Amino acid sequence: MMTPQKDLWDAIVIGAGIQGCFTAYHLAKHRKRVLLLEQFFLPHSRGSSHGQSRIIRKAYAEDFYTQMMDECYQLWGQLQREAGTQLHRPAELLFLGMKENPEIKAFQDTLTRHGIEHQYLSSEELKQHFPNIRLTRGEVGLVDKTGGILYADKALRVLQNAIRQLGGTMCDGEKVVEIRPGQPAAVKTTSKSYQAKSLIITAGPWTKDLLSPLGIELPLQVLRINVCYWKEKVPGSYSVSQAFPCFLGLDVAPHHVYGIPSGEYPGLMKVCYHHGNNVAPDERDCPTAFSDIPDIQILRQFVRDYLPDLNPEPDIMERCMYTNTPDKHFILDRHPKYDNIVIGAGFSGHGFKLAPVVGKILYELSMKLTPSYDLTPFRISRFSGLDKAHL
Repeated sequence: MMTPQKDLWDAIVIGAGIQGCFTAYHLAKHRKRVLLLEQFFLPHSRGSSHGQSRIIRKAYAEDFYTQMMDECYQLWGQLQREAGTQLHRPAELLFLGMKENPEIKAFQDTLTRHGIEHQYLSSEELKQHFPNIRLTRGEVGLVDKTGGILYADKALRVLQNAIRQLGGTMCDGEKVVEIRPGQPAAVKTTSKSYQAKSLIITAGPWTKDLLSPLGIELPLQVLRINVCYWKEKVPGSYSVSQAFPCFLGLDVAPHHVYGIPSGEYPGLMKVCYHHGNNVAPDERDCPTAFSDIPDIQILRQFVRDYLPDLNPEPDIMERCMYTNTPDKHFILDRHPKYDNIVIGAGFSGHGFKLAPVVGKILYELSMKLTPSYDLTPFRISRFSGLDKAHL
């Protein structure tokens, strides 16, 4: 049985990852009666928002992300001040690639257009700046001086505390088993039933399953990602304290390889492949027919070639999931049929840094406010296969 009308929430947010938490935070800040539902008990490492670190940057090939990142930096700073806890550490971000790589040019053009401090490094300059990166093919570098490291786990804890302090309600260990559209929308979990004027779905890898019964099949691909840490031969040689940068390797494999200086685990550097294998979200840790060995082999080769002061065998391997869209851009939109159901999905492994603004946009959509940004790149309608016959 559904709850009586007196228990009507202004908004229910499904999924307490970074996007859902920031959405609930913005709702609570605007004095909305918000309920945040999470299927697992918090904290957990089953989704896409766990782990200790993420890269933050303003460099993007697309202007719309760079514009959003300007406000993201402000909001991350505001949250850090409110919490009195360090959530961000500056660290340059190095794009490593061949001179003719179109991405290097696109990043450089965007940084120039927006007046963001950056530096182009020739092969010789790159060797001087970062002598413990070995160049194998005469690579050049582009440095985003605004880059840095976000402390992911800390940020989630701070947000969850802030939501409670602002009067929001969080219920973990409650898996959503049914959504009933309508005015109000109704949500049934493994424990209780709730009603709300609006519903925001930020369920990461589980989004597709939640939306299928509502008549929409989003083109979301869930990937299992190996998060690998590599031991420094000399402790500290690739650390932030030694001014070693975060990096993105653009020409080394079919997909990017990225790295974060040692710090999470003493003496271990995070170097990962920005891709993985298809997986059902509830089977992330089960053995699969698809081997992870090729991805790990790409990383071994990269470490051996470019980072000679790391052992070329991962010391620690963890898992997370990406939920990708075909174009790697987010989905920030209302359900095509039920305009009080809002969807935030498909963050494609680069959404964490943008979560403060994503949460603000999802709050605006749920409250029927004019969005702060042009949402054309994020609309569901861009996927041509999703015509009215699919709804």
